[in-house]
Amino acid sequence: MNETFLAIINPAAGGGSCGERVGAALDRLRAAGIAIETAETKAAGEATQIAREAYGRGYRKFLAVGGDGTSYEIVNGLFPESGSQENRSQVSGVRSQGVSPENDRIATLGFLPLGTGNSFLRDFEDLASGRSGLEHAMQALEARRSRPCDVLRLVHKDGAIYYTNLLSVGFAADVAALRHRRFSALGRFGYLLSVFLSLARLDRRPFPVRFEGQQEFDARRCLFLTFNNSKFTGGTMMIAPDAVTDDGLIEYVRWGPIGRLGLIRNLSTLYDGTHTRHPLAERQAVRRVEFQLDAPVDVMVDGEVLTLECQAIEVLPGALRVVV
Repeated sequence: MNETFLAIINPAAGGGSCGERVGAALDRLRAAGIAIETAETKAAGEATQIAREAYGRGYRKFLAVGGDGTSYEIVNGLFPESGSQENRSQVSGVRSQGVSPENDRIATLGFLPLGTGNSFLRDFEDLASGRSGLEHAMQALEARRSRPCDVLRLVHKDGAIYYTNLLSVGFAADVAALRHRRFSALGRFGYLLSVFLSLARLDRRPFPVRFEGQQEFDARRCLFLTFNNSKFTGGTMMIAPDAVTDDGLIEYVRWGPIGRLGLIRNLSTLYDGTHTRHPLAERQAVRRVEFQLDAPVDVMVDGEVLTLECQAIEVLPGALRVVV
């Protein structure tokens, strides 16, 4: 197995600042004795292909250099190969022996958040100490600090995708899709404009789902549903305050058909996690989710916008190691 980190770099991340800053960050890690090779992406989706081919050549350590989208693409290059039952069993056996699982087939993913954001990392940052973002990620790599992480798999009509942060349908996906399709060139203003237009439309509709043990699908109208592995989205929005990244569970959060005025009044609660206490909100930790959709819907998954006919979400417990 190759012990070298393959840094997959999206130089266009962060409006191009990633390409300008990555050199100094990699020099610091190499000075700490970390072996690193690099590969740059030139188009969307290329990080997936690079990671998949490198895994096939024996690489097991990867470094996502960019934003949430770069991490998402790499994860989808590593799976399903890295998430096989055989590989997960190896990790479980190594854990039970109290030995570091560095020599098994499970992939390890580190981060250099040089893009517009990395929501996943916020679950692990020590904000009180001031160590957050890039500095936190660098120190975790220098300390060789890693831990197991669940990976969630969404099965849809045309295949499957994998993620470590969250997948959402409804209002949040509507905002992200609108920004991606019409206002991506406007930066932060494009996001705010998308929020305003989505709020004006406020399409509260059903996304029928059921969990293990349930006979009927829940087809109540809602503002949004999210299926989470970690707590944060959008950098600072704590959409799933009870999520745990290695508990083998999907943290499901639902907000019912709240009105425009109610949503405006409660927007701030999405940033501190108290929205789950709202009378129209609910949460549950589950092992599997099934959908009963009659057509594809827009989904936001780890910062990416896709249109998919979702069928089920399941957990791959401890299928990845993350350097956090």
